[in-house]
Amino acid sequence: MIELLSAIDLSVLLGAVNQDYSWVTERVLIATWETIYMVAISTALSYVFGLPLGVILVTTEKGHILENMPVNKILGFLVNTFRSIPFIIFLILVIPLTQLIVGGFIGTVASMVPLTLAAIPFVARMVETSLKEIDWGLIEAALSMGANSWQIITKVLLPEAKPSLILGVAITTINLISYSAMAGIVGGGGLGTLAYYFGYQRYETGILWITVIVLIIMVQAIQVLGDSLAAKTAKIRR
Repeated sequence: MIELLSAIDLSVLLGAVNQDYSWVTERVLIATWETIYMVAISTALSYVFGLPLGVILVTTEKGHILENMPVNKILGFLVNTFRSIPFIIFLILVIPLTQLIVGGFIGTVASMVPLTLAAIPFVARMVETSLKEIDWGLIEAALSMGANSWQIITKVLLPEAKPSLILGVAITTINLISYSAMAGIVGGGGLGTLAYYFGYQRYETGILWITVIVLIIMVQAIQVLGDSLAAKTAKIRR
C-alpha cells in the first residue's frame, strides 16, 4: 500500500497542479506508517489482556467449568462500564495515566495507551461471544475424558473458536483504526492528525480526501485478510 501511495501524483488528486504539494506524499506515508504502528501494537496488547478476560467471562458463568457468579458479575459490570465511555471522552480521562506511563500524552506512542485500554473490554466481549458459539457437547466430551479446566480452555475452547477469534481480531483492528483517527485530533499522530491539522485547519479538502481513501484501503485490506484467514482456519478444522 505504501508503494502505491508513493506512485500517486498527489498534486492531481489535490486539484492544484500549479502548486507545490511534493511534501504531501511524504506526510501521507509517515502518517500511514504511524497509524499502522500504533494500531498493530495496540491490537496486540489489547488481546494480551482482553483474551484472558473473555475466557474468564465465559468460564465463570453459571453451569460452566469454573462457575463463579460473583467474579462473573463484577467483571461483566467493569467491562460494560468501560465500553460505555465514548472514546473521545476516554482519551481525555486517561491523560494522567498516559503521562505516568509514557511521560506525555501527545504523539504516536502516547496514543497507544488509550487505544489499548479502550480496546480491552471490547476484545473481552468479542472473545466471550466467540467462545459461546462452541457446542457444549464438546466440553462435556472433554470433561468425560478427565480433562481439567486448563486443558478444556487450551485444547477445546480456543482451538474450536479460532476462526471466530480471527474475525474478532480483524474487527478490533478496524475499530482501532477509527479510534486512532479520533486520537489524531488531540495530537495523537497518524492519519487523524494529518487530516485535522493539515486538511481541516488549513482548508485543504484534498488532503482530507486522501486520508479517507487511505483509511478505506486499510480497512478493506484488513477485513479481506481476516475473512481469508478465518475461512482457511475453518477449512483446516473440518
